[in-house]
Amino acid sequence: MEVSYKKLFKLLIDRDMKKKDLQEAAGLSSSSITKLAKDEHVSLDMIIKVCEALSVDVGEIMEIVSISNNAETQQR
Repeated sequence: MEVSYKKLFKLLIDRDMKKKDLQEAAGLSSSSITKLAKDEHVSLDMIIKVCEALSVDVGEIMEIVSISNNAETQQR
């Protein structure tokens, strides 16, 4: 299983926000934003900061995807 933050970046687009805006609103470093963009593991504290900054629930910014589904999608 892997984590995908596609929902987060779709939400940013819907709200006309840039990654830099999220970085400032949540008090994150640029390397933290890069980790999110690369679907890398991040701390729960970071996820909470993002949720609080955007006033959303965890399920609105991330999802768990199976590795096999993710690999199939990338091959297409």
